[in-house]
Formats: sequence, C-alpha cells, structure tokens
Amino acid sequence: MTIYISQGRYTREAIQGMIERPEDRAEAVEKLCKAVGAKLLNHYITFGEYDFLVILEAEGPMTDTMGAMLAVASTGTVTDLKTTIAVRSSEAMKAMEKAKTAMKDFRPAGQRR
Repeated sequence: MTIYISQGRYTREAIQGMIERPEDRAEAVEKLCKAVGAKLLNHYITFGEYDFLVILEAEGPMTDTMGAMLAVASTGTVTDLKTTIAVRSSEAMKAMEKAKTAMKDFRPAGQRR
C-alpha cells in the first residue's frame, strides 16, 4: 500500500462557505477517497502555509489517487495542491539494497569507470 500526504489551501470563497455552513470536510474527503479505491487515514485542518493535510492509503496505481486530486482541483475551491508519497522505512531499505546493486555497474556523468 502506498501512503499519500496531500496539502492544499482553501480559496476565500471556500472558507466563507465553511463559515456560513460549518461541516466536517473529512466526510467528503473520505467519500472521494473511496470513489478512487483509496482509504482516508487522517484529515487535518492546519495553520501555516497550507490550510489542510490529508493522509490516504491506496493500493492501485498513482493515477487513481491523481484522479481524486484532479477532481478536487477542478472545483476551484482548493489551490496549491501538493502531494507527497510516503515510503515506510522497511520499503526504503529494499530500495537501498537495489541501489547498492545498481551502483556496481553505474557510471556517473562525466566519470570513467
């Protein structure tokens, strides 16, 4: 399973709408995640550079999760979407082992072997 961490900003209009009609956005985000075959792990409202942070888990290809992000972006109520793929340290170790093997035959740019 792949973990995706997405952050973004609400537009002024979205914030005004949430003040007029307060709602738990986690419910809407969870439905969207399910629609693309993902599972919402956590949804946070944040202070600082971004207004929200979503952590979801998906088994399918990245295009599934990208579909959810495109759906959100198309509404015009969210801007500056940023998604980071999180890799568990045990999976990163597997990648490090593969890198170690690959380095045996790799020639860096501008270098002779």
